[in-house]
Amino acid sequence: MDLILCHTTADFDALGAAVGLTRLLPGSKIVLTGGSHPPVRDFLALHRDEYPLIERRSVNPEKIRSLTVVDTQRRDRLGKAAQWLDLPHIREIIIYDHHLGQDSDIPATESYISSVGAATTLIVEQLQQQEISLTPAEATVMALGIHVDTGSLTYDQSTPRDALALAWLMQQGASLSVISTYRDPGLSPQLQQLLTESLENLEYLCLRGYTVAWVTLRTKNFVPGLSSLASELVELTEIDALLLANEYPLGEEDSRLTVIGRSQIPKTNLNLLFQLLGGGGHSQAASLNLRGVDSQAILKQLLDGVKAQIPHPPTARDLMSSPVRTILPETTIAEAQRILLRYGHSGLSVVDAQGQLVGIISRRDLDVALHHGFSHAPVKGYMTTNLKTIAPDTTLPQIEALMVTYDIGRLPVLENEQLVGLVTRTDVLRELHQERDEDEEGQKFKIQNDASRLANAALTKFKIPLSTELQNRLAPQLWQLLTTASQEAEKRGWHLYLVGGAVRDLLLAEAASGTLMIKDIDLVVDGFHKSADVGAGVELAKALQQLYPAARLEIHGAFQTAALLWHKDPELDSLWVDIATARTEFYPYPAANPEVEASSIRQDLYRRDFTINALALRLTTPRAGELLDFFGGLIDLQAKQIRVLHANSFIEDPTRIYRGVRFAVRFGFQIEPQTEEFIRYAINSGVYDRTAQENSKTPALQTRLKTELKHILEAPYWKSALQLLDNLGALQCIHPTLKLDAELLRQLRLLERCLRRFDPQPTLIHWEMRLEALIAHLAPQYRVKVAKNLQLQEDSIKRLQHLASAQTEVMESLPKCQSPSQVVQLLRQYDLPMLILIALQNPRSLRHQIWEYLTVWANVQPLLNGNDLKKLGYKPGPQYRQILDDVVAATLDGVIKDRTEAEEFLAQHYPK
Repeated sequence: MDLILCHTTADFDALGAAVGLTRLLPGSKIVLTGGSHPPVRDFLALHRDEYPLIERRSVNPEKIRSLTVVDTQRRDRLGKAAQWLDLPHIREIIIYDHHLGQDSDIPATESYISSVGAATTLIVEQLQQQEISLTPAEATVMALGIHVDTGSLTYDQSTPRDALALAWLMQQGASLSVISTYRDPGLSPQLQQLLTESLENLEYLCLRGYTVAWVTLRTKNFVPGLSSLASELVELTEIDALLLANEYPLGEEDSRLTVIGRSQIPKTNLNLLFQLLGGGGHSQAASLNLRGVDSQAILKQLLDGVKAQIPHPPTARDLMSSPVRTILPETTIAEAQRILLRYGHSGLSVVDAQGQLVGIISRRDLDVALHHGFSHAPVKGYMTTNLKTIAPDTTLPQIEALMVTYDIGRLPVLENEQLVGLVTRTDVLRELHQERDEDEEGQKFKIQNDASRLANAALTKFKIPLSTELQNRLAPQLWQLLTTASQEAEKRGWHLYLVGGAVRDLLLAEAASGTLMIKDIDLVVDGFHKSADVGAGVELAKALQQLYPAARLEIHGAFQTAALLWHKDPELDSLWVDIATARTEFYPYPAANPEVEASSIRQDLYRRDFTINALALRLTTPRAGELLDFFGGLIDLQAKQIRVLHANSFIEDPTRIYRGVRFAVRFGFQIEPQTEEFIRYAINSGVYDRTAQENSKTPALQTRLKTELKHILEAPYWKSALQLLDNLGALQCIHPTLKLDAELLRQLRLLERCLRRFDPQPTLIHWEMRLEALIAHLAPQYRVKVAKNLQLQEDSIKRLQHLASAQTEVMESLPKCQSPSQVVQLLRQYDLPMLILIALQNPRSLRHQIWEYLTVWANVQPLLNGNDLKKLGYKPGPQYRQILDDVVAATLDGVIKDRTEAEEFLAQHYPK
């Protein structure tokens, strides 16, 4: 006998999942282990015969072969049927549940637990996979399970998977009229009476902008349907959280307490609170049943727990951008427009000579003034002076109310009458959206354990680690360094963020890979909300070096950054930590170095290249572990795509093309179609040629391009990266005529053979040799210019400068060589890199001779040395070299083969 067990007081989700399982497990029977919700009881009064239900008392335990438990992981929710779990002859015990984070005490052989709104959804997905159809009666009760447990897809734990499951059940014939009848059957007369009593006795408190209510109902007996009463109370009173307690006697000295919890407050987790007392459920809906306890003490414990979980609402200080870009009232309309264009703002704050805020001018105000020909006029004639302002501690709800009431798009933040920040409508919307995206457990961030789930954007939410989980993912010594850095930042009242590639790599790493020892870390200090100066990053780096004296400190004042470098440290190995002050940047012309100014973390992320690199993880309290993702970087990681932040990004900095290609090939991602269009437009526009002609310094086409080429050409995926660059036309950034044609591909393959054969250790710098091979493929007149432009080493430049003449000499002279010694005499004037470059561009016959020279002839040693000559009576002097060279030549040409013949050769050609 195969049994499917519903938990006590079965709801529609448990029943619906059990009914679906009877189709997956033909011949199985459903056991309601202890009563059901009133709507379920009423439904079964009419429809029981449609489903294979049996009474618990009719089961012979000896005949049970398997047990499948639905909608719970706790044996105490199975009533007396829990004893069947310990039968020694049971072959398998399977669990289907959607409550995450619960400690199961059921000895399951298989478990199917997933974060969906209803357990029934899990069963529907398996039915779809096995292409099993349902009867309308089966589809109806399963649809009821999903509707009730997801609030018809309105509860926060609802997922797209639940919606897809409901759609399929409708296709299977689920009855909407039956669903509407039992989904919300209304309150029974008893519950209506208790509703009135609850409304009269409900107690409230307001905390951090949220209202929490609680009430205790004392009845003579158990009251079914209290969950419906709780939902009705929340809807009628519009409270944010409710604790509904019901106490009734079991005897003269015993009683039972039931508590129903509901919460609509972000980040609260009733499941965790109720689990501590033996209950459980979801983050926003949970319950417990206790016997013989002090009901008021239990209620107080739960209430204190809810209060402790209520988050502090974000304040203006958390949301604002700072420092604020300001102008004086006398600034002209044209100049204000130029500033807006440079920084991408939608408005500017206007302050007087004392720094007092006197107005705000928007882009629309400027556009109107320019349209009417007033570019020369001062902004004071067009700015808005009737301003609403807020303080740094103004909360998000208050900010939202101001914006809605007065239709304001930006609110200046004043502290001691000085402008310290600006909160925009976008800031508010972003924060509200982040709150809605909180996951079921109230944890905003969690690393995926299964790399395959990362690719499934439709079904999986992507999470980042909380601080505790981040600690588990990083090597202990690295975690300690970050902790120390955050503590030093907090001492100064600053925020500290882990940004860029380190965050991306943490997200992409599989949990099974163990702890990570990231070698390159970027930290950003955002301290302007506490009036930190532009040197905050440098100050923090200096403080850290005092604590880590083994680190070498480098300071780059122009970019407001500092770096701490460890080299072969016993704990931190070779670690590079960049510490920067949050900044914004502006490119004065394409391919230039950017001009940077101190700014906020939001603007710092906005200046970066790709969305997957514009992520930041806050390290400092009170919001440690919070992820900043303003541009959809998580979604792009899920979609495995490289997406640029700005349309003009590649025009400003062509090295971003190379970085994008490097990331795409390294991670196996695709370049997003719009991003690819931006790349092709930038390359085909001719902007790089124009800017190189107009400006003597174009670092993005010189030193920074060389750095990107180094990263690509020293990576194992360099061939794939070059092919993608060529496909995009991006090799034109090196030179307009450079293409990865069949001949160049052949040369690069041959280069790898040469490097493996002649430099296995290696002694040459292989990535530089690959770059030289690329440049050598250009026409001779371009080679030196490109090499100097990329600032290659002097020997590389000389080699490329003389390559054409050397190649001509070898091509003309090598065929004339009649013996190995003549080949050696010709080729030994060139070093190994030059010979490799010559070989790449020569026909097979000549390459064969060069190859034989490098593998055989160049390694032939003279059969005699200087000591031998001295013993033979030859006077030491310059002639020794000529004598030995002739001995080697005779050996190469087969004239002499051993020492005796060598001495005879000397006697004949160099008589004493």
